[in-house]
Amino acid sequence: MKKEIRTLVLYRLNRANESLEEALILLERDHINTYVNRLYYACFYAVTALLLSKGLSSSKHSGVRALFHQNFVKNGLINREMGKFYDKLFDTRQKGDYADLVYFDKKEVGSWFDETKKFISSIKNIIG
Repeated sequence: MKKEIRTLVLYRLNRANESLEEALILLERDHINTYVNRLYYACFYAVTALLLSKGLSSSKHSGVRALFHQNFVKNGLINREMGKFYDKLFDTRQKGDYADLVYFDKKEVGSWFDETKKFISSIKNIIG
């Protein structure tokens, strides 16, 4: 991997970690919709780092999602449950950010923090 790409991959992984830390602060302060947003972005940054490490990218979130599934979930490098989790975060974040009168239940989404940590860890393992 070229030095410039490696630098960008590490930057995106750092952004993933920062977003995860922000999510925890938001959860503790009961900002649940924004907590979900930060969980999604933590995964998004990790996925874009993974894609970049393999020479892939997209300028759209839906494109990132499609490339992730085509290149990593479909062939088993990422298990299907993690692929479904990413999809759930993608859809939930969309609702929370763009739909009116959407409020997430803290008890329902609170466990997503640990799932997000596992998701990011899996991606880091693949990147190496």
